[in-house]
Amino acid sequence: MLGDIARTKGMTQIACEAGLGRESLYRALSPAGNPEFAALLKVVQALGLQFYGEAARA
Repeated sequence: MLGDIARTKGMTQIACEAGLGRESLYRALSPAGNPEFAALLKVVQALGLQFYGEAARA
């Protein structure tokens, strides 16, 4: 899903803004990708989105 949003905005632009290589971004956001959490945070920030956590209810 994050990959779809990034493709819509333009992977080259997102990669540049996130400080990542375009090819590595495609691999990381592919269905078989296994991106590092830091890379995901950079992509989220480059897209102008926020990531936050919330405690699960028991």
